[in-house]
Amino acid sequence: QVQLVESGGGSVQAGGSLRLSCAASERTFSSYTMGWFRQAPGKEREFVAIISYNGGTIDYGDSVKGRFTGSRDNAKNTAYLQMTSLKPEDTAVYYCAATPIVVPPSTENAYPYWGQGTQVTVSS
Repeated sequence: QVQLVESGGGSVQAGGSLRLSCAASERTFSSYTMGWFRQAPGKEREFVAIISYNGGTIDYGDSVKGRFTGSRDNAKNTAYLQMTSLKPEDTAVYYCAATPIVVPPSTENAYPYWGQGTQVTVSS
């Protein structure tokens, strides 16, 4: 059972930056693909980024490409999401998720382990 804890959310003005962290309890963290998703009020959960087990493959949702950067530090059992040039439409609860599937999936159903989420609010 992988336990995930997100941190780093908060309120920021448009154009600002935040870095989210996702700390994993599992000592085999390095074998898991990590995903970032978000859910805005009244909307479905949306794919944000995926990071392969070794960080060699990273992909992003179209709405965040060029602004967000995913990474991981397997020595610290932690994944990160650096968010820059934030927009009001980025306001959402952000979740990290883990899956043992090696080929990084972008669909939330492929991820059995989820964090509790962290709120990001971007004001105009």
